[in-house]
Amino acid sequence: MTSVLRAQALGKKYGRRWALRECTIDIPAGHVVGLVGPNGAGKSTLLKLACGQLEPTAGGITVLGGRPGRTPAQLLKVGFVAQGTPVYAGLTVAEHLRLGARLNPRWDHGLARERITRLGLLPAHRADRLSGGQRAQLALTLGLAKRPDLLILDEPAAALDPLARHEFMQHLAEAAAEHQLSVVLSSHLVSDLERVCDYLIVLAGSRVQIAGRTDELVATHHRLTGPRRDPGRLPAGRHVVSARHTDRHSTFVVRAGAPVRDPAWTVSRISLEDLVLAYMDRRVTQEVQG
Repeated sequence: MTSVLRAQALGKKYGRRWALRECTIDIPAGHVVGLVGPNGAGKSTLLKLACGQLEPTAGGITVLGGRPGRTPAQLLKVGFVAQGTPVYAGLTVAEHLRLGARLNPRWDHGLARERITRLGLLPAHRADRLSGGQRAQLALTLGLAKRPDLLILDEPAAALDPLARHEFMQHLAEAAAEHQLSVVLSSHLVSDLERVCDYLIVLAGSRVQIAGRTDELVATHHRLTGPRRDPGRLPAGRHVVSARHTDRHSTFVVRAGAPVRDPAWTVSRISLEDLVLAYMDRRVTQEVQG
């Protein structure tokens, strides 16, 4: 299985603070990967390490088989849309495309022209006259027309209204399928990721909490509700992800390799958002780190 991004005990430290710590992941090619976690979890740090904008403090990382940003050939393989979908306010749409063509030998003129026409972006309009959604789509066009093997996007739709965000995610999913792109997309909006991502990584407390195919993750996690019970008294083979208690009842989110059949518990499926929230829970994070 080919990996687009592989990290081993990867860490990045700013002063005395670890922004990312002991990150070990192996992302297979051909997926749209959702990277999710609370603010300050290390999402942007991981993506900047993957692009070669930062150097690791500890561990190592390879992207598409090479060290990030080390050679011009390596840089050509990776497209990056930074947080806030940056474009140049004083440049027109057409000038952005000409700049992209000059900077990227693999530039796809046809793809760029087709996308701006379909999106209704007028070539003569300056970027500062575009809406937030249009600027995001222009930034995505620049990333796609570079013809990368891996497209990395850091919170690209965070500032958009719900309709613009939906359209952006829809266009991203269509482009990934059409051009057989591997994509890594960070967001704290799980509903966005659920629509387009088939692989998930949860970061919390500067560490990877879980990673895997979204369908497999949802299928192997369950919510158990029943009489109050200590987590240590649950049957073997059920890893407790989160626990909530009242005076009389307990609710657990557990990970189990086999279906849970226990008359003492009410077993229900969980959504992807429930799964993410369980792993982002502060108490769980502390338990995992301890």
